[in-house]
Amino acid sequence: MALPSVWNVMRVVIPFLLVVGLLSVRLVGASQDSGSVIPAESRPCVDCHAFEFMQRALQDLKKTAYNLDTR
Repeated sequence: MALPSVWNVMRVVIPFLLVVGLLSVRLVGASQDSGSVIPAESRPCVDCHAFEFMQRALQDLKKTAYNLDTR
């Protein structure tokens, strides 16, 4: 039984992570009450959240690729 190549796994995982990230951002934004508004100055920007999310996703992919390569 042949294992799927790292690139095939990444082609499936990256879009999946992007969709999950976008859905989680929409759900978090929808659950906030209008009375609990946080000033924009104290909130990280959306780009910062996306960058941090993609950094973690890339680290997870690197670990997965390394584990697949060592098998």
